[in-house]
Amino acid sequence: MNVTEIMAELVFQLGIIIFAVRLGGRLVKKIGIPSVLGELLAGVVIGPYALGGIGFPGFPEGLFPLPAPEVGMAVSPVLYAFATVASIILLFASGLETDLGLFLRYSVAGGVIGIGGVVFSFVFGDLVGVFLLPGAGFMDPRCMFLGILSTATSVGITARILSDQKKMDSPEGVTILAAAVFDDVLGIIALAVVLGIVAVIQSGTGSLNGLAILGIAGKAFGIWLGFTALGLVFSRQLAKFLKLFKHTHDFAVAALGIALILAGFFEKQGLAMIIGAYITGLSLSKTDIAPIIQERIHSLYEFFVPIFFAVMGMMVNVREIIAPPVLIFGGVYTLTAILAKVVGCGGLALLLGFNARGALRIGAGMVPRGEVALIIAGIGMSSGILDNSLFGVIILMTLITTVAAPPLLSAALKTSGSGTRQAVKEDDSATAVWDFYSDEIADLVIDTLLNDLRAEGFYVQMMNINEGLSQARKDDIALSITEAENSVTIVTNKADMPFVKTAVYEVIVGLNNAIQKLKESADPKVLRKDMLAGEGRTSQDLLSVIVPECISLELKGETKDAILTEMVDILAYHGKLENRDEVLEDVFQREKTMSTGMEHGIALPHAKSDGVSDLHVAVGIKKTGIDFESMDGEKSRLFILVVSPRKTVGPHIQFLAAISAVLKDADAREQIISAASKDEVVALLRKN
Repeated sequence: MNVTEIMAELVFQLGIIIFAVRLGGRLVKKIGIPSVLGELLAGVVIGPYALGGIGFPGFPEGLFPLPAPEVGMAVSPVLYAFATVASIILLFASGLETDLGLFLRYSVAGGVIGIGGVVFSFVFGDLVGVFLLPGAGFMDPRCMFLGILSTATSVGITARILSDQKKMDSPEGVTILAAAVFDDVLGIIALAVVLGIVAVIQSGTGSLNGLAILGIAGKAFGIWLGFTALGLVFSRQLAKFLKLFKHTHDFAVAALGIALILAGFFEKQGLAMIIGAYITGLSLSKTDIAPIIQERIHSLYEFFVPIFFAVMGMMVNVREIIAPPVLIFGGVYTLTAILAKVVGCGGLALLLGFNARGALRIGAGMVPRGEVALIIAGIGMSSGILDNSLFGVIILMTLITTVAAPPLLSAALKTSGSGTRQAVKEDDSATAVWDFYSDEIADLVIDTLLNDLRAEGFYVQMMNINEGLSQARKDDIALSITEAENSVTIVTNKADMPFVKTAVYEVIVGLNNAIQKLKESADPKVLRKDMLAGEGRTSQDLLSVIVPECISLELKGETKDAILTEMVDILAYHGKLENRDEVLEDVFQREKTMSTGMEHGIALPHAKSDGVSDLHVAVGIKKTGIDFESMDGEKSRLFILVVSPRKTVGPHIQFLAAISAVLKDADAREQIISAASKDEVVALLRKN
């Protein structure tokens, strides 16, 4: 196959993976499971052992054919290279998100827990081989490999779940990441030790070179600890160097370049690439450019990381794990592997200040094996230590622990209550809360404040627009800004709270002056009159949300409140609302601000609410009409209720404009009010 054919195959594969992981992630999220699981399963489905291996015209061996046996893996080297880069981006981002203070505070606990997990897992895994493999002893190479495979922890999968649950900075989250990094280092050292022992056993010399083994272990620890210390000591100098690139996009990409270089260096030294990437992110996590780097590499993260999990899923050979002997062996080995992490890591956590809840979270977070186990299993296969049956056992353990860990860890993280025996509280932190009249005012305050902070030289990152969470940093000043309902909460250092209160005060004074000028220069009642005037754009896509089941041809209510309640109940009856009472309250609140009664017998009540997850429309007709405080004083006869999510981006205003354009025609209005069926109303409203 020439280079052109290889590249053509690669772009086809990447395109298929992108759509598969988006679909898989979305499907599992609908049932409350983290998207990482959907991405993994999507890889299994489209991989070479399933649909990807089915041939069709143009691709006789399938879109994801198995490479030649000498490649030693289930996907092509070029596709695996994408997965490798993705794992580096994932761990670099994880390092950036880690609270360095908490990491240092819990690094001792993480190290102890990591050691406990490795020791328990190796012994338990080795003993499974001793009991289930005929004639095997504890020092049998196969048993030792089962032990070493059991020690692996997929820090990538755990980090993704912690990030999705916003628990990266929690004591448990930082401890899990610290323990997982220790786990990877210890696991690789243990792998080197086992391979050294196996080499001696297979050579028949009968003696082990202890000094050589200690040398390998010392080198691994020295490199890891040395680079971590250097990164933390020179983090500010590193940030200054990156700022020389001036533009935020440039220094964010340059930071990722440093992560790639350090990852490559670690790999060259016999350590995992992901450790180098994590150290780079951790070194920059306390600098003022960390939030902006996160924001700028977010698109790369969203593109690459799902590819990584899909490729991991593609490594799973379903045919290998359905044989009864493999299923039995694999089931015992998997159960032992899970218990080893929960007992070994969670048990030690109980001795280090965590309660049972925190210990369970830590134990569950250390369960997934994922990419590390697959890499080690490949080494075992290539060295001839593992046969196809044992490889199937390992694949089964890897799959189950990877699949079971996300829901287990997510459930543990969602349980209420602290995971530590004593409350974790930063002595130098302070919190200020401002309550405003409405969400709109809170939004306005936040937007203005963030703009003012940017003008002050802060790096501002909107971490999650749907959850109202932002961060702002400049030098040693760090602000965590949260908007929830009508309130704005800011957490910062006590010494910086006067600055925060001054900034918010200036924002409120400025907005107060602006609102006063707005009242003097524009009359909402006059502007409301213009909504049905002139030509407007309509769209079949926008109007497609009007459906027959959410239409009433004979509204019963005789007052404004009764009509609004009746229309909200139409949406609730057909399962369109998540919280009927909350939506009704928001509709009433919007109506109190200013009536939505228009002219010519039309009313367009609308509201944004947290009680609905998508834009929905109800249409009601009352031929006799009611007083809806319309602009022209006429009774309103045609009511169109529009509700949409408060924070999610959507065409709320566009729909109001589109429906107004349809209703500007007098004949159309009368035909709709006189319609004999719901389908006729839909047809008339959708007519451009």
